[in-house]
Amino acid sequence: MTQQGILLVLSGPSGTGKGTVCKELLRSNPNLHYSISATTRAPRAGEINGQNYWFVSREQFQAMLENGELLEYAEVYGNLYGTPRRYVVDLLNSGKDVVLEIDTQGAMQVKEKFPQGVFVYLLPPSLEELAKRIHKRGTDSPESIEKRLSCVYDELMCAKYYNYIVVNDDVSQAVRKTEAIILAEKCRTSRNIHLIDDVVKNTSK
Repeated sequence: MTQQGILLVLSGPSGTGKGTVCKELLRSNPNLHYSISATTRAPRAGEINGQNYWFVSREQFQAMLENGELLEYAEVYGNLYGTPRRYVVDLLNSGKDVVLEIDTQGAMQVKEKFPQGVFVYLLPPSLEELAKRIHKRGTDSPESIEKRLSCVYDELMCAKYYNYIVVNDDVSQAVRKTEAIILAEKCRTSRNIHLIDDVVKNTSK
């Protein structure tokens, strides 16, 4: 019997290093897959449908939403983004682990619809370090940086709704801690109750 995979939901304030941690997790764990989102925005140069995103029309997205086909969704700068339920469930049922790198609003939607997921909140070592990381990226205007930092406190208060908190003071350490969480979750009693019967059956032979 194939054990169902783990749905790992990873969130944290902008600049915490979610993307870097996620990339390292995927690189070192071949059984872990990144969930591909559906979006109504047009493909950018080099983007491939079914690899970078599922590109759909607004009408198709709305139909998916009405039919309960999305684990979560959000509108960003006029475009809709969402996580297709079937794609995630098919991977999980085949024994694959899946990681969703999403914001707290999306994570709470997933938690309501898929409570057996594993929710990990990534924290910066300090707000000063977080500000340094955002400035160092060089991709945001001063106004955008100020806006992001002004929202951090409210975002941090959402961490209490997650199963685990990992401080990203060192990427390799954060990755190892997250891998340990996945391993521990795979040993959770509720995921392995069938093993008791397996042991009893094997013993009686």
